[in-house]
Amino acid sequence: VQLQASGGGLVQAGGSLRLSCAASGSIFSVNAMGWYRQAPGKQRELVATITSGGTTNYADSVKGRFTISRDNAKNTVYLQMTALKPEDTAVYYCNAHDSAWRFRANWGQGTLVTVSS
Repeated sequence: VQLQASGGGLVQAGGSLRLSCAASGSIFSVNAMGWYRQAPGKQRELVATITSGGTTNYADSVKGRFTISRDNAKNTVYLQMTALKPEDTAVYYCNAHDSAWRFRANWGQGTLVTVSS
């Protein structure tokens, strides 16, 4: 599976951004998609996931502010981020999971989100 994340940028605290992740390749093996992020000096962490059936899961830190969604026709997953905080600053990555929740794609370069205070 090949993934291309985009949509990052610089935004002021309280602002919004929408990230996109376009998938191609062996998409039939994908059961779920997820967004992850890695802040400077920190480990990569889960942000949100969405299964093929539409079940979503969010990190506590983003619940109520971020929304993950998918457009199956476009093989694209989105992350709508609102009420952004400086602590949301990170490189955001998407990845794909099979039915055993194993990663199915390389991490790639991600997309940088910078939230200024």
